Amino acid sequence: MRAHDVVDEVDLVGLSDPVVVAVRVMATSGLPGLIVVDDHRRPVAVLPGTQVLRLTVPRAHQEDPLLARTIDESHADLFWQEVGTLTVGDLLPPAPRHPATIGRDATLLEVAALMARLHSPLLAVVDGAGTVVGGITLARVLSTLTR
Repeated sequence: MRAHDVVDEVDLVGLSDPVVVAVRVMATSGLPGLIVVDDHRRPVAVLPGTQVLRLTVPRAHQEDPLLARTIDESHADLFWQEVGTLTVGDLLPPAPRHPATIGRDATLLEVAALMARLHSPLLAVVDGAGTVVGGITLARVLSTLTR
């Protein structure tokens, strides 16, 4: 079985998309992460869900867990709205690592090995030109393997 046999059409987000929109895309699509693309649908980053969540948590609260404890419950539930108009591109690391991508013709073993090595529950599947054609989730790989 090849990557193109298990690839799914997935919602993509762009560098100029607001973080709030990106979080909603992930929440409504049920994806375990997000594929961030440039204007030519080439992957810039593949973010596991925990990294998407990280985009929403104020840096000071990430660096000092005790600070997060000082916020009362009613305000703590609203923390992610503090991102305001920031975009995905605003909050990505300055030099994102090579995104978790795999070619359409990769075998299922190659897909599983890459996911395991990168600790990524989502891979962007790209064509020969490097354009995203879809994504493969960990759930899809596991369900395919256990048939």
